[in-house]
This record gives sequence, structure tokens and C-alpha cells, in this order.
Amino acid sequence: MMMRRTLLLALAGLAAAPRTLVAQAAPMSHLSAYAFRFGALNGGDIALADFAGKPILVVNTASQCGYTPQYAGLQALWTRYKDRGLVIIGVPSNDFGGQEPGGAPEIARTAQDDYHVTFPLAAKAAVKGGGAHPFYRWAAAERPREAPRWNFHKYLIGRDGRLKAAFASAVDPSDPGLIVAIETELGA
Repeated sequence: MMMRRTLLLALAGLAAAPRTLVAQAAPMSHLSAYAFRFGALNGGDIALADFAGKPILVVNTASQCGYTPQYAGLQALWTRYKDRGLVIIGVPSNDFGGQEPGGAPEIARTAQDDYHVTFPLAAKAAVKGGGAHPFYRWAAAERPREAPRWNFHKYLIGRDGRLKAAFASAVDPSDPGLIVAIETELGA
């Protein structure tokens, strides 16, 4: 009887514990993308949980890369699908070839002035190695063979917050495979 009472008290304590503490203790594989947030390029935060129920395309970007013109294609995707629920988040990173050396003003100048980007941009973050942003550590744990190897790598998060697909840097935003994956998630 005493053991049953102790067990019931322990379960009640767990149920009353703040969810953030439970989530922090959970292994990465039990988390969804909604557990993560990025600093925003213009200040504040970009909490992925704010986009629950919407597909999210997370792209590590760089201003001085051969793939930088993909900003235009990403903007075209954003314009085409944002009213249907697609969210695109650019995550500037200097991890590959030192191709994002500037700070927020320089990043904004390239993305917003040169490519007219209006989708959310995160603050510069690491996307590989031990110092990688927690989202990128989680994604690499979920799909180890599909971790970013260069700038403009794309992760597609489904409406359920789970990692649905990864697309290499060379995959253009207009690629039919990427479009089908996005449209599948929009229709899910």
C-alpha cells in the first residue's frame, strides 16, 4: 500500500512538472522541430512552435556563395506558398568556406536588398559540429547521412513538426522533387 501511494505521488509530481523541464530531459529523437527557436536577424526570436501545423523549410544560407542566387528561388517559393501555410526560414552560417563573414547588416543587405527576401531570417548560427545550433544537432541526429555539407542545404519539416526530407545544396528551390515534397506537406 505504501509503495502504491509513493508511486501515485511520483506520477502526480511528474504530471505537474513544467513541460519545459520534461522536454529538456528528453532524448533528441523524442523531440520535434517545435522544441527549437532561433534568434532572429533583426532581434527577437523565431520559435518553430509558433508555426505548428505548417510545413517549414529551414535553409542554411550564405551571402558570398555560388548558391546565393537561390535566395531568389526561395523568395519565389515563399511568394507562391506562404498563403497556403509554407514557412521558410533562412539561417545564415559561416561554416562552409567562410562565405558569411559579415554581421546582421551585411546579411540583410544581401538577402533583403539584393534578393528582396521577405521570409524570416535567423541570426547567424553554426550548422555543423559540436557548436552547431540545437536544431541542426537534432536534424543531424534524425538524418545523419543528410546533414548539411555546404550552404543552402534544405530541411523540410512537416505539419507534425517531424523532419520529412532533406535536400542538398545543389537542389534548386524550383526543383520538382522539392516542390512535390512541399505540396505533399501542404496537402497533409
